[in-house]
Amino acid sequence: MRNAMIMAGAFMLAAGLAQAEPVLGTWQTQADDNGNFGHVEIAPCGAAICGTIVKAYNSSGAERPSDNIGRQMIWDMKARGDGNYRGGKIWAPDRDKTYNSRMTLSGDQLEVNGCVLGICRGQVWRRVAQ
Repeated sequence: MRNAMIMAGAFMLAAGLAQAEPVLGTWQTQADDNGNFGHVEIAPCGAAICGTIVKAYNSSGAERPSDNIGRQMIWDMKARGDGNYRGGKIWAPDRDKTYNSRMTLSGDQLEVNGCVLGICRGQVWRRVAQ
């Protein structure tokens, strides 16, 4: 019975987060140096927000196979209000590095930034589906 109560509470928390977080949905990354880009599905994961690579595209926009499909790219991101998200990590496939991350949502654009040892990178992603 206790496990059922815990599961019901977790489900309600996730459902509430899904309704309250405008960042949830599918986002197209900026193209890398080779013109490749991907789609990242941002969804609740416990009390945080995570993003998983769901599709990959080549420079001409054709879907392509990738070993990164299904790989988590964003994790432990927390909403801070006013479209700001902090405290998470982001993995950059083109450099195979993990950065401390922050995100800022403005309409259908998501500014994603990450830093490690004082070196920072950023991209602006655009929403493709909610």
